[in-house]
Amino acid sequence: MIDPFGRMVDYLRISVTDRCDFRCVYCMSEDMNFLPKKELLTIEELERVSGAFINLGVKKLRFTGGEPLVRKNIMKLFNGLTPYLESGQLKEMTLTTNGSQLEKYSQQLADAGMRRINVSLDTLNKDKFAAITRWGKLDQVLEGLQAAKKAGLKVKINTVALRGVNDDELHNLVSWCGDEGFDITFIEVMPMGDIGNENRVDQYLPLTEVRSILGEHWTLNESDHKTGGPARYVEVKETGGKIGFITPMTHNFCESCNRVRMTCTGTLYLCLGQDDAMDLREPLRSSDENGPLEQAIFEAIARKPKGHDFIIDREADPSVARHMSVTGG
Repeated sequence: MIDPFGRMVDYLRISVTDRCDFRCVYCMSEDMNFLPKKELLTIEELERVSGAFINLGVKKLRFTGGEPLVRKNIMKLFNGLTPYLESGQLKEMTLTTNGSQLEKYSQQLADAGMRRINVSLDTLNKDKFAAITRWGKLDQVLEGLQAAKKAGLKVKINTVALRGVNDDELHNLVSWCGDEGFDITFIEVMPMGDIGNENRVDQYLPLTEVRSILGEHWTLNESDHKTGGPARYVEVKETGGKIGFITPMTHNFCESCNRVRMTCTGTLYLCLGQDDAMDLREPLRSSDENGPLEQAIFEAIARKPKGHDFIIDREADPSVARHMSVTGG
């Protein structure tokens, strides 16, 4: 699948639910209205759509939410896709999670063929963690991370850089990840959805500043490491680990974009920062054959935009009205 700008689309992110057991302050408001369950694609439909994309050339699947591991019967989906990994048609199946359910699911994920996961973690301070996630418990996540290590899953920590919140922990996070054998990626806060009383301008910390701070303490060597996503990596000489930087605000990564995102209702977004989308639920349900579904996918790819238009401005509304949890991180 080739988009209008000559980019090969071989990476699909699927949100399996908009629900989450956390309420992170930069992601959603505390009093969220979630989608009626009847609007969600079934596990069987999610598997069928995934298979259709794989047959059209997708090599990497990442499952997101909300929190994907709170979706009922989620392992049925992952296990159903294992044969694509075993045949080599799918190169990687992975997951982004808040870590709350990893103690329960890590071994099952590994058995299904997952080799690495991303875990969202913005602080190692219990009080801050409770404040950022509103509902989360740090100990539960740390126990889940140990379960992931035991199961042999490679872990990458995703940390949203938040001014006045975790900017005093940057060195500690890098050191801890080095000790644990985790890589870490820092992410700029993105203007998506109403987050209640919180203000993203106050939260926003450009990663140029983060990298400058880290460079005062660590030796950062440029790396050509790639995972298929938008992060640019450096290697930390002192720990042997990697630090990734995802910079949608200070330096967008659109020129090399190889991915599209599908929501749990079957809406395919061609760009995280744009509203243009294609409904895949209707062609999925209109026929037992994949012809109409594949035609809709090709039509969508043909209008994938060049890039997003994110801005952080105190007076501006969110660049995109939908929450990150709707599209999937």
